[in-house]
Amino acid sequence: MKKIVNLILGRFTIIALLILLQFVWLAAVMYSFSYQYTYANYAIRVIAVIVVLHIVNRWINPGNKLSWTFLILLSPITGLLLYAVFGRSGITKNTRNSMDAVNRRVMKYLSVTPEITQWLEQNDKQAYRQTKYINDWSGFPVYKNTATKYYKSGEEMFPAMLEELRKAEHFIFLEYFIVENGFMLDEMLKILEKKAKEGVDVRMIYDDVGCISTLPPNFSRLMCEKGIQCVAFNPFKPIMSVVMNNRDHRKIFVVDGKVGFTGGINLADEYINKIERFGYWKDTGVRLEGEAVWNLTVMFLSMWNYVNHSTENYEQFMPKAYQTEPFESDGLVQPYGDSPLDSEYVSETIYMNIINYAEDYVYIFTPYLIVGHEMIVSLCNAAKRGVDVRIVTPGIPDKKMVFMLTQAHYAPLIESGVKIYQYRPGFLHAKSFVCDDKIATVGSVNMDYRSFFLHFECGVFLYRTNAVMELKEDCNEVFSCSDEITLEFFKNQNAVMRIFQGVMRLFAPLL
Repeated sequence: MKKIVNLILGRFTIIALLILLQFVWLAAVMYSFSYQYTYANYAIRVIAVIVVLHIVNRWINPGNKLSWTFLILLSPITGLLLYAVFGRSGITKNTRNSMDAVNRRVMKYLSVTPEITQWLEQNDKQAYRQTKYINDWSGFPVYKNTATKYYKSGEEMFPAMLEELRKAEHFIFLEYFIVENGFMLDEMLKILEKKAKEGVDVRMIYDDVGCISTLPPNFSRLMCEKGIQCVAFNPFKPIMSVVMNNRDHRKIFVVDGKVGFTGGINLADEYINKIERFGYWKDTGVRLEGEAVWNLTVMFLSMWNYVNHSTENYEQFMPKAYQTEPFESDGLVQPYGDSPLDSEYVSETIYMNIINYAEDYVYIFTPYLIVGHEMIVSLCNAAKRGVDVRIVTPGIPDKKMVFMLTQAHYAPLIESGVKIYQYRPGFLHAKSFVCDDKIATVGSVNMDYRSFFLHFECGVFLYRTNAVMELKEDCNEVFSCSDEITLEFFKNQNAVMRIFQGVMRLFAPLL
């Protein structure tokens, strides 16, 4: 009963209701004008056609074009209002200019090491092209002097995170989509508060929508009272605005500029299986120690200074600022960020490059498989040319309708030879690729439209590091406790389910 009351009276429900009322009022006014005045009806239809032509000529995913075109032509008034709020992946001009100004100040501290790129170009052309793409189009270079450690679960990674917090001497940066009161956060706050009193610079960014039901509205103030600088990204406000559509989905953890963690793990108890939600919660993460951590630090500082309208001396946060001894070298490491501010879909392209370059196998963990035609074609073509393509999705979903949409994408993949598994013990939240015993990526990026086009995301591209083979070993363990889906699965589905999934696929880019 308490959860129901909190849901009804919670901040998210109230704000969402206010936004809905604005939408209904605007729709009612427009419908009223269209019925009363013929010219208004014609004007709305003309505007709808113009907007559809604009959508068709935009450089966006074809599935997105089809969904919006269908919706706007089906119901011009409702479609136009929805498109005005949710249709544009880009943020407002002022927001874009503000973020660009921050990026220009910090990006000059990111530079390519010619020796690394020259060696890679001579020894592995495909890996070279991938690292070049990431550097040229996301701005984050590749590094050599970095050690990696892969974690196959949140409860395995969490003690390592606490250990690094205890060793912090200069600064701690945390950026997460979900932060929730509970054991995990309490254990971290004990250390963070202590470190703040010792003079360590402790900063935290959390996404307001991601935490709207998990944290109190005054969480930032409570943290500041503990000496922890804390801000919410893109606060959820009761106004119809395209800005609300863009969220900070990153998971970034940096200590003293030389140790970093990222992956799919948020700061909530289900991620370390302290509480059970949807069976066993399977997630992955990676620890970096060395020069490559600088990319994660830059991502955090860029977001921090954008939210706070501030700037600072970035050099004081570089890995070698507090590290006098050489870092251990473990293959090549390239943390990268993805932003909805531009028209370059970095994360999706990185995933597709891995699939298209694969020679022997590609193993994929993803909680959602809601992808466009190009991604499906890449996966199918890889399987058709003999690559062992395997995708693992949850066995127990967190969102049943989204899970049905994920399953709606199985059939063409299985028919082409892609092997689909559902993780039997519970919910798989990991976002990981491993390929040909040499390439991997671990990060926050789901295989869905929101991660690819609307959210701020991050990941780590790994080349011949220890973490690559550790991830492959984990994949083999997961296959053994997962159920392979065959075409028989679809033969047993009733017609109503197939029709429902077909409709959902049409509107998938809008979800």
